[in-house]
Amino acid sequence: MRVLVLNGVNLGRLGKRQPEVYGSTTHAELAEHLVQTGRGLGLEVEVRQTDSEAEMVGWLHEAADEQLPVVLNPAAWTHYSIAIADAVVQVPRVIELHISNVHAREDFRRHSVVGPYVEGTIAGLGLGGYDLALAHIAATSPA
Repeated sequence: MRVLVLNGVNLGRLGKRQPEVYGSTTHAELAEHLVQTGRGLGLEVEVRQTDSEAEMVGWLHEAADEQLPVVLNPAAWTHYSIAIADAVVQVPRVIELHISNVHAREDFRRHSVVGPYVEGTIAGLGLGGYDLALAHIAATSPA
């Protein structure tokens, strides 16, 4: 089964941006880890990152058209992008993911416009949250 892991704005800066919040692992290292983890779970994982909202919407449309599950870290778009939310609602399975505990941060980070349209949300478990999301998809998808 093919799964898209879609990472939003600024996540290409992993390893450089606020390592005290997001850790020292780079996005390239995360992507390689997730491909290997997915392989071990019987999943074909494709990891993408963009700072372009239009590109993210296009990827979500692709997932909707191909009926692909998605692990989505919308990053800052979580809090205000109706365009992302409108695309998410079309995808059959989306797990929303946040590396940090958004509920323990600034007030504006506590609201998700995509949250009502996802299967579940993982927040605050660091990069390990991605592993949990993939394990959930593998365990709950029809063979």
